[in-house]
Amino acid sequence: MPEGDVVWNTARRLHEALAGRVLTRSDFRVPRYATVNLAGQPVTEAVSQGKHLLIRTGSGMTVHTHLKMEGSWRIRPADAGPPGKNAHQVRLVLANAQWQAVGYLLGITEVLPTAREGHVIGHLGPDLLGPGWDDAAAAEAVRRLREKEDRPIGDALLDQRNVAGIGTFYLAEMLFLRGLSPWRAAGEVDDPTALVELGHRLLDANKDRIGQATTGDRAPGRNSWVYGRAGQPCRRCGTRIKRGEQGAPGMERTRFWCPNCQK
Repeated sequence: MPEGDVVWNTARRLHEALAGRVLTRSDFRVPRYATVNLAGQPVTEAVSQGKHLLIRTGSGMTVHTHLKMEGSWRIRPADAGPPGKNAHQVRLVLANAQWQAVGYLLGITEVLPTAREGHVIGHLGPDLLGPGWDDAAAAEAVRRLREKEDRPIGDALLDQRNVAGIGTFYLAEMLFLRGLSPWRAAGEVDDPTALVELGHRLLDANKDRIGQATTGDRAPGRNSWVYGRAGQPCRRCGTRIKRGEQGAPGMERTRFWCPNCQK
């Protein structure tokens, strides 16, 4: 699933292509909104909120999308013609005189009044890449993480109601770098503020580029400490990296960790 840095970068590209321009076409290829037409409306901005994307128009409407596991947006020149390859995967097209933005396999596609955005994003915790990230936001994220002290920190960090933007890649890397087992109780994390600030720094360092790296080396196979490295030696101690599942039944997510470095 694309994580907060990828969604932030996607929002920036959408903003550059759409903001300040009038839509000449909107093509919603989801049944509920198939008859919606936003043509003639100016786009004011495109922003991210955690893993959610919001495209706002001057008429007070918001296009809300979520990439989920497989979604993506592609920006093409307006004269490039309609999408050809993988056209069956297109869920939304927004175009102006210069550009067309094509959303593929979007997990969520909906339109709502901008004044009602809280109905779809109001539950989110502080956004690690939000413009309002500061000491107060970090403190609020810590408060939410510790509300259920017995909950494993691996589960708590992925809960977007606590802190928005973290997925399985950054979860694995954050916990390794802080020496925390995914099964450590949230209430037993010694310095949760340092943990969430680390998450902010990691996402911020990767948001402007394609690909993710936490080791300082972006080469394939060398960009992570533990994520995707099950059975390989830990880069610090040589212990074999483990892989397992964590979460409520039916909601399990993969974890990677070093059993020696992350007690």
